[in-house]
Parts: sequence; structure tokens; C-alpha cells
Amino acid sequence: MTVNLIEPEGLPKVGFHRQVSIATGSKLVFMAGQVAWDADGALVGRGDLSAQVEQCFLNVGAAVAAAGGSFDNVAKLTIYIVDWTADKMALVSEGRARAFEKLGVTSLAPGTLIGVAALFTPDLLVEIEAMAVLD
Repeated sequence: MTVNLIEPEGLPKVGFHRQVSIATGSKLVFMAGQVAWDADGALVGRGDLSAQVEQCFLNVGAAVAAAGGSFDNVAKLTIYIVDWTADKMALVSEGRARAFEKLGVTSLAPGTLIGVAALFTPDLLVEIEAMAVLD
């Protein structure tokens, strides 16, 4: 496996993701930020953060698959959420769980969640960037 996710001693176990990924592959895949658009460019989940998170993760899965990998190859994620407040975490977790069930994902690479004022268009509530490592 090209990406090994670990929980080092001395760092908290946050539950949402692993703290460290060790990548040993030779092919780096950098994905553009994925938003809640389906393959036809239509918005999925207007006004629904959970549905948009789900679609973003599904889009990341499709992008890494197009490069010849799977979510197991994702080494780092950055999640941008409009008008972030801590009470939105449950919606993020719900959308992530639905996407992971569809994708067969059991563990998430290290990630950073950043609150932002706005994204590309006003209807977008979340954007997810990813980097993967393949052999």
C-alpha cells in the first residue's frame, strides 16, 4: 500500500481522521477542489451541507479512481466550509459517512478543515481538495 495512516503516540486521537500519513508511492495525484456538482455540472444538495459533503467526497473518489487509485491512496485532504461553526460538524460527519459507505472507505487521511467566507458560487457550501500517492 502506498499510503499508511498512523496514530503516533503523543498526539491526540481525533476520530475524524488519522494524524499522519506515510506515503511511499512514486506517482503524486493533485486534485482540484471538488464541489457538490454531479458529472453533468448540476449542483447536488442546494442548501444542504450534509448532501454537499457527500457529493464532494464522491467526486474525490471519482477523481482518484480516474488516476488509477482509490480512496486508500489519498494522503491529505483540505476541507473548506462556508461560514463554519462547530455545530456544523455533525452534518459534515453525516455526509462523509454516507460517501464512505458508498466508496467502501474505512479510514480517512489527515485533513484540515478551514472555515471560509464564500466559495466559487453562493450555492456551494463546501469544497474538498485532495492529494493521493500511487505506485
